Amino acid sequence: MSTFDPDALECLAAIVEEGGFERAAQRLSITQSAVSQRLRALESQIGTVLIVRSRPLKPTSAGHLLLKHTKQMRLLRADLERDLKELAPSSTGGAREEERISIAINADSIATWALPALDELAAQRLPMEVITDDQDFTQDWLREGQVLGCVTTLKQALRGCKVVPLGAMQYVAVAQADFAKAHFPKGLDAHNFRESPFVAFNRKDDMQCEFISKAFGLKHVSLNQMFVPSSEGQVRAVLAGWGVSVLPQLLVRDLLGDKRLVNLAPDHSLPIQLYWHCWNLESEVLDALTKALTAAAAAALT
Repeated sequence: MSTFDPDALECLAAIVEEGGFERAAQRLSITQSAVSQRLRALESQIGTVLIVRSRPLKPTSAGHLLLKHTKQMRLLRADLERDLKELAPSSTGGAREEERISIAINADSIATWALPALDELAAQRLPMEVITDDQDFTQDWLREGQVLGCVTTLKQALRGCKVVPLGAMQYVAVAQADFAKAHFPKGLDAHNFRESPFVAFNRKDDMQCEFISKAFGLKHVSLNQMFVPSSEGQVRAVLAGWGVSVLPQLLVRDLLGDKRLVNLAPDHSLPIQLYWHCWNLESEVLDALTKALTAAAAAALT
């Protein structure tokens, strides 16, 4: 098997992660010409194109495989760094920018339980990169080799990966108190949910429709929606009276307690089961990530 130049592999990863040759050059502190040369040398060695020059740039199937290999090499280096620090704490410096350990987590988990789970690893200076996406789509990042683990709603493990159940996040339908009094004096039901806009995360987010469908037994639900691509931003929009939103109970618990928000359907909640997927490799870093996330989930989720 051919031996691949680590600098060329990191160059490929930088192009994909940064979305272009110029930003990859800036990250690697080399010229844009050097980035192109490293990529061409790698493509010549493989015998195929690795990057589709589209907008945005995308890796080919071969590019995905090499990207995954690069992430695995980063993981091995991170494990080595941890071992060396235990033997000689002053012998190693900080990790390089290109050696980030990437994981994909849905925004609602980031806004509630997941970031505190990573506090200790951040304090150990593990060079983490947390990528956010809808919980139904975070696994795509793992499938494409761009992250080494993800929090997702999907239960089926990908080939070469393992899966750990985390628990269920409970979602409730809420509105600002005065807004609720004016528009839903008797609460949300199957007949009046169309009277207000719903604040969703983005166009991928089907949480609002799923809640209404399951709460009221409706097969087809169409909503007037506005989009705010931030969990905390959705909360702020609801507090400002934009409309109704289906949000994690963990995120709005205090606001419900002080009555700034109202639970419009107190007899209904939507449990969303979450799973942690990661590569099935022997790695202290992966084990530490898995342990931290599962422990935090066990304390926060149902």
